[in-house]
Amino acid sequence: MAPRIPIMPDKGMTLTQPLSRRDLLIDRSFRSLTYSFTLATILLLAAIVFRIGFKAIPALKTYGWGFLTSTTWDVNANAFGILPEIWGTLYSSILALILSGFFGVTIAIFLTQDFLPHKVELILKNIIELLAAIPSVVYGLWGIFVLIPLLHPVADFLHKDFSWIPFFSTSLSGPGMFPAVLVLAIMILPTVAAVSQDAFRAIPHKTKEAAFGMGTTRWEAIFRVMLPTASGGIFGSLVLGFGRALGETMALAMLIGNANQVSLSLFSPANTLAALLALNFPEARPHEVSVLMYAACILMLITLAVNIVGVAIIARTGAGGK
Repeated sequence: MAPRIPIMPDKGMTLTQPLSRRDLLIDRSFRSLTYSFTLATILLLAAIVFRIGFKAIPALKTYGWGFLTSTTWDVNANAFGILPEIWGTLYSSILALILSGFFGVTIAIFLTQDFLPHKVELILKNIIELLAAIPSVVYGLWGIFVLIPLLHPVADFLHKDFSWIPFFSTSLSGPGMFPAVLVLAIMILPTVAAVSQDAFRAIPHKTKEAAFGMGTTRWEAIFRVMLPTASGGIFGSLVLGFGRALGETMALAMLIGNANQVSLSLFSPANTLAALLALNFPEARPHEVSVLMYAACILMLITLAVNIVGVAIIARTGAGGK
């Protein structure tokens, strides 16, 4: 008997084999399980928002929108405001994002554009990703006992000679914004670097070869071809890093100083919404719980707004790239 010759489909044609009953059952079970988990996630999120929002209603009725503009947090006087915490949350997160974004993208370029042998790239990549496994408390302790003493001479010099600049208008007496920002940047660096590396590796190798074929140098190919092509993934990494920075709690509670003030100085103590919640909940009375839930709602709204803006930027960047 002559051997059977497989029939190759024409271009554009696909030959599919009917699913067996077993495959059909597995497919339907997987779909049902996926839909169930998706629905459960949505319901869980709705339950969390409803619970926090319900608890925050008494404080919302009592303090209204003035809660967002007041700078006073006095439990004894029953006066509460979170403007310094909103400022500290956004200020520290933006500064940390600038630092981690620059170094994260730089690391991603260095590890994906053939600057090092493959084995060395793999070792450095794993070392950077291991930074994400270090507990937040350990970062806080490292900041207190190692980083702050190292920063004191630099902070004293900058304050002494450049105190006319608002960023250096105060001295670093201990915990403050600058050590908190540095530690926060290190904590979100693995996220930014890892996602940015994936964005660069997703670019077809022929794209770089085409750029070299057009006569570009290595750095021209990186900055004019690779970076714009990977910009959607890079923006995604920045959004993820920013979201992580907004919600970071323990390290900032240990390093930022927990002072209820608004200042541009990098060396002055400050506070964040996440640190405020963590430090005040254990001893909060029922009325204070409502106030803290109100602050938690504001933190959720800020995070939601950041994600919406980030998705819009990524979508626009992707559309521009296409």
